Amino acid sequence: MSEQLDDQLIYGIRPIEEALESEVVLDRVFIAQESRNPALMAIAAKARKKGIFVKFVPNERMQRFTRANHQGVVSWASSVAYADLADVMAGLAERGVDPLVVVLDRVTDVRNVGAIARSCESFGAHTIVLSEGSAPMNADAVKSSAGALLRMPICRVRSLPIALTSLEMSGCQIVGISEKATGTLADCDLRGPAVLIMGSEEDGISPALWKACNATAKIPTSGETASLNVSVAAGIALYEASMQRLS
Repeated sequence: MSEQLDDQLIYGIRPIEEALESEVVLDRVFIAQESRNPALMAIAAKARKKGIFVKFVPNERMQRFTRANHQGVVSWASSVAYADLADVMAGLAERGVDPLVVVLDRVTDVRNVGAIARSCESFGAHTIVLSEGSAPMNADAVKSSAGALLRMPICRVRSLPIALTSLEMSGCQIVGISEKATGTLADCDLRGPAVLIMGSEEDGISPALWKACNATAKIPTSGETASLNVSVAAGIALYEASMQRLS
């Protein structure tokens, strides 16, 4: 993530305490690991209870976030208001809509998340599910999405495996998109309720989520490059899903 000061940065014990008590949506909280201030431990506990990603980092990294008197804690206000996954799924069920859900497993580049959101909106996906610690939902992500992140529900969950179990119980097929798969996208029936899992830029889908898949699929390529950028792969997978659903 970018460690540049921007207008979404909040720092200092009292301002962050107030943000946690308000309707401000915090994207993540960083705390100096050298500090033993009980107020910082209380902030960490409250943030985690609200499903906010918390990380303890060296003070030298804190100084890269801001040179101001941060008192050992910095945070960012999210540009996106997160939705509750259960509410989103219930709303789709009430409308009689077969869900098309995209799960991002540790995708950390804001431009990739933005591009994926843009494809989701273009090809009819209903929501994106992120884990704590995924790319921050900041102004750069919104800009990369051409505003799509503000027009569709984005769900942040504490546990992707638990979220996938819930989605499977609601009738969704869980499909992992990876070059490690043996079958192709064309082999998958994506016309019904479906979840597409896209893995991290570095090592793809994590083993825990791979085990949770009902099906896996790769995107055939003919060049020397074995894998595609995650946002490109997501766009191709979403296009395939949309074409199947129109047929």
